[in-house]
Amino acid sequence: MELYLKATPTLDAGHERIVETARTLTRGCSSDDEKAVKLFYFVRDSIGYNVFMISVFIEDFRASRILEWGKGYCVQKAVLLAALGRAAGIPSRLAFAKIRNHKLPEHVFQIIKTNTFHGHGYNQFLLNGQWVSAAATFDRNLCEKNGLPTVEFDGKSDAILPEKGLKGEPYIEYVEKFPPHDDLPFHWIAEKISEIVGPDKRPWLDKDHEGKI
Repeated sequence: MELYLKATPTLDAGHERIVETARTLTRGCSSDDEKAVKLFYFVRDSIGYNVFMISVFIEDFRASRILEWGKGYCVQKAVLLAALGRAAGIPSRLAFAKIRNHKLPEHVFQIIKTNTFHGHGYNQFLLNGQWVSAAATFDRNLCEKNGLPTVEFDGKSDAILPEKGLKGEPYIEYVEKFPPHDDLPFHWIAEKISEIVGPDKRPWLDKDHEGKI
């Protein structure tokens, strides 16, 4: 399990702010699943989802940087959650899937011209002897603004993006799931991103893109 506990250049679990955040969030927890739940809800709701944070530069995927920014898209949020998990002593890894978002907002579709994402990132924790999936992708505020269901995590059962919306309409379709990784497969991610937004994309940090998916 050492492979899923060590720090890496992107999952910088030994960074001072990552360690302190994990320690603060899990203070008083008596089990790994309780810790994982605390970390999940912090990343889900305190790190706002923003698709415009997408990037093809590896330094923009460093967990400590995402923590400092306080926002990111699915892969960046998954990197942060994995780093926090490792800092808390929970074996943590990254999982990826090709998904289709049937409720993708029109303004996002007009920019990227697709509702299919080849590198959706989420997390897996080793809890009570089994790997449990958790997608801390969309924050509660964003879900409430856009009429989307939130993902709830109890530390025991898989918590991935829901297949149906609040009215039973198609929402997230998992087209294909890929093998998990102990570290960010950056070159693969960058290749998938470049196909959609070009080879020079950096995060849009200005306020004009806050709160948009």
